[in-house]
Amino acid sequence: TNPGFVVRITQAGLDYAHQQGIGFLEKELTQLKLPDIVGDFRIRHVGKVHYEISRLDLRSFHLPYSRISLVPNVGLQVSISNAFADVDGNWRVKLYFIRDHGSFDLKVENVYIKINLKLGSDASGKPTVDTSDCSTHISKVRVHFSGKFGWLYNLFYGAVEPMFRDSLESKVCEIVVRSVRSDLQPYLRTLPVTARIDAKAGIDYSLVAPPTATAQSLDVDLKGEFFSLAHRSAVPFSPLALALPPDHDRMVYFGASSYFFNTASFAYHAAGALLFEITDSMITKDVGFHLDTSTFSAFIPQLEKMYPDMQMKLRLSAPSAPFLNIGPEGLSLKPVVDIQAYAILPNSSLAPLFLLSLVSNVSAVINVKSGHIVGSLKVGRYGGGAAQGFTCPVRMLQSMMNTFASSILLPRLNDRLDQGFPLPLPDRIQLSNILVRFHQ
Repeated sequence: TNPGFVVRITQAGLDYAHQQGIGFLEKELTQLKLPDIVGDFRIRHVGKVHYEISRLDLRSFHLPYSRISLVPNVGLQVSISNAFADVDGNWRVKLYFIRDHGSFDLKVENVYIKINLKLGSDASGKPTVDTSDCSTHISKVRVHFSGKFGWLYNLFYGAVEPMFRDSLESKVCEIVVRSVRSDLQPYLRTLPVTARIDAKAGIDYSLVAPPTATAQSLDVDLKGEFFSLAHRSAVPFSPLALALPPDHDRMVYFGASSYFFNTASFAYHAAGALLFEITDSMITKDVGFHLDTSTFSAFIPQLEKMYPDMQMKLRLSAPSAPFLNIGPEGLSLKPVVDIQAYAILPNSSLAPLFLLSLVSNVSAVINVKSGHIVGSLKVGRYGGGAAQGFTCPVRMLQSMMNTFASSILLPRLNDRLDQGFPLPLPDRIQLSNILVRFHQ
């Protein structure tokens, strides 16, 4: 299935996310708990030595050098080098009648960690991440024991140093795997794959395929489809292939196709939201006329005879969902608008007067504000149409309808568009330095 919406995260965007993640991983590693080490070893010509290493405390774990890399068709790889850690604890040793105990400081240096992350999606269309591989290698361990018998400590250290190394190497990857599953995976799931927009419609941002890693970016294909909350039905048209321009200067790119916007039109039309009524009380004073049969009798003389001095109501509706076009110039559409005019009779019932079908030229301006796609419409002059019910000067009526649309209908639509539609953003993400471009 082709996406209606695409998100591209470039190397610059991954680097920024990586900076935040490494700081978090450092804190997680500092909480690492090492097990006590207990055992015996024999010293030639001396005998058996019993030792205990306890209360191991990892005071700090620093990851000064790290990078994140894209692995095409696989996922992401995080490489950490020259990491170091400080550990302290207590020791106790027994050799015949010799007993001693004390504390020690241990420095772990030149730690290398490699983490492979596999990206995917679940049945609900939410992104998933897991650790497909993790390896840790420690090149250097230095320890300082406090006590009287230096020669014994050196022998003692030779026995426990490999245990220190093996324990720490395995524990680091345990922390990494646990952190990915308990912290990174839940965070990715904050991506809103469905979002309620208002009382009429929602939007579907579910993934249509697992994220794809290329040499330059991580691309995520989303459904990008609006739907009516009252009755979700299949969209009667399909998304075309959507290819983002080969730009990689920014951290993140969002690509919205005409399918994305046209499903919005379809959803709101299906929900009955593209129906508007205009009465005289809604007309501002600066318009210069009233919505009544006296005003329209200048164009349709019969009205004054049949319905003298009666107020009118206009019902504007779209017979079908208007389709939007995207080009280098921007967004445009040519909706057909049916305008049914009624006379309001003394008993409040409505008497149909005429039906005017008009085509308007509408241009749209799109921007992004506070994580939402916002917009505004500008209506051109109403084009040719057909009037039913009376023979009348259509062009004069068209001019009047244009006034109604500009002063009443357009502000209502633009108020809604200014509220915007949410972009698919995980928690705590804010966008800056936003640039909007249009492509064919």
